Amino acid sequence: MSVSVRTLEAASEPAWDRFVTAMPAGTFFHLAAWAKVIEAAFGHETHYSFTERDGAITGVLPLARVKSLLFGDTLISSPFCVYGGPLTVDAESQAALIAHAERLLARSPSSALEFRYRDGGEPAPPGWTDRPDLYVTFRKPIEADHDRNMKAIPRKQRAMVRKAIQNGLTSIANQDVGTLHRIYAESVRNLGTPVFSRHYFRILMDTFADAADIVTVLDQQTPIATVMNFYFRDEVLPYYGGGSAAARSRAGNDFLYWETMRRAADRGCRLFDFGRSKIGTGSFAFKHNWGFDPAPLNYRFRLKPGHAMPDHNPLNPKYRTFIAAWKRLPLPLANLLGPSIVRGIG
Repeated sequence: MSVSVRTLEAASEPAWDRFVTAMPAGTFFHLAAWAKVIEAAFGHETHYSFTERDGAITGVLPLARVKSLLFGDTLISSPFCVYGGPLTVDAESQAALIAHAERLLARSPSSALEFRYRDGGEPAPPGWTDRPDLYVTFRKPIEADHDRNMKAIPRKQRAMVRKAIQNGLTSIANQDVGTLHRIYAESVRNLGTPVFSRHYFRILMDTFADAADIVTVLDQQTPIATVMNFYFRDEVLPYYGGGSAAARSRAGNDFLYWETMRRAADRGCRLFDFGRSKIGTGSFAFKHNWGFDPAPLNYRFRLKPGHAMPDHNPLNPKYRTFIAAWKRLPLPLANLLGPSIVRGIG
């Protein structure tokens, strides 16, 4: 039987998530709940669709339209996520979902369609363009044994973790969105990046519940570094994190990711996903220093005639002045303005 394309509804969400979890290439960002998160946190229109054959799901496509006066209008799979794209069991389902997305693009005012594949996959179909040279991801197995995980960290980075331990740093794990947002907001402001709203972080914690937590590093009783983590199958994904100025001198950021790794191992996780970084950035160097090898991310675009590939990353020279000015904003003003800007980046 041929596949049919259907729109995701509440009744289909459990089957969608079972499919994603069973697929080796499935990711946390393919889960159905992201549609509600994107709608509730940002007000963006979502187009979550799946293919079905003889009553069984054969593919899923999480897709949303991100529209902004500053950054244009793009259909993305998946916005605010590092991985996405169609996830299918066969070529027919893949072709059906791609064709469905292309029809949505043709009917939409959007200028481009973007798939955020974690792996390169098959060669790009006609009319599509790959951009594999911007982002990488860092993923590495971990073990149940903390000593073995510690010894797997390269010597210089391991020394930083041990320095943090000698400094008497401790950690807690909870769902304290307030502390996370306060530290994260200052951290990204200092990088010249607009911050997400606290409301978005609250939605993430409420939506994913036991599949998410927040690990915070304490110096005495003072929080100095914190990260929101996602859990999927046997993987941990530290996702939104930052550290205060004090964290740098106390090795708080180093301790933060060690504690996340340690706690995740105790939880049964056997793969540490350090997430996406731009090539040539400090984040790239930090993750590489942990002994993680970068793997290229393949982001694929379908453009309407006359339109250029979206390029909203901070390394784009046209954002240099904006970034420099943002770093100088008072934190309360940056926190007020940031959410309305970042919602359009995706």
